[in-house]
Amino acid sequence: MQNGGVLSGLRILVVEDEAIVAWDLVDSLESQGCEVVGPAYDLAEAEQLSRDQALNGAVLDVNLGGDKVFPVADTLAERDIPFCFVTGYGAAALRPNDLGRPLLQKPVDAASIVRIAQDWRRNS
Repeated sequence: MQNGGVLSGLRILVVEDEAIVAWDLVDSLESQGCEVVGPAYDLAEAEQLSRDQALNGAVLDVNLGGDKVFPVADTLAERDIPFCFVTGYGAAALRPNDLGRPLLQKPVDAASIVRIAQDWRRNS
């Protein structure tokens, strides 16, 4: 973690099953001062981290090796932790109750993730 970035002090969970994509997200967040929790590569690890960690937000890949990330989204929502979805499938991959959440299309633009995380800080 780097100190002094625009996301300094935020702890953000990254859930992504593709290692290269996960590390790109981690690098983007850490370069802005964020502390990344994870990345979680599968649903079981993501569920545990979403329950057990102090978080300011989360970036969730919708499809984790065939498993949907929705149980993690539900846990985060119950804890009032903001999150966004990342997918290659667009809004069709989401449940109707998730359509109001930020959605980023793969490949993810790092600036978009940073902007969303800054919004989480402003709205907390």
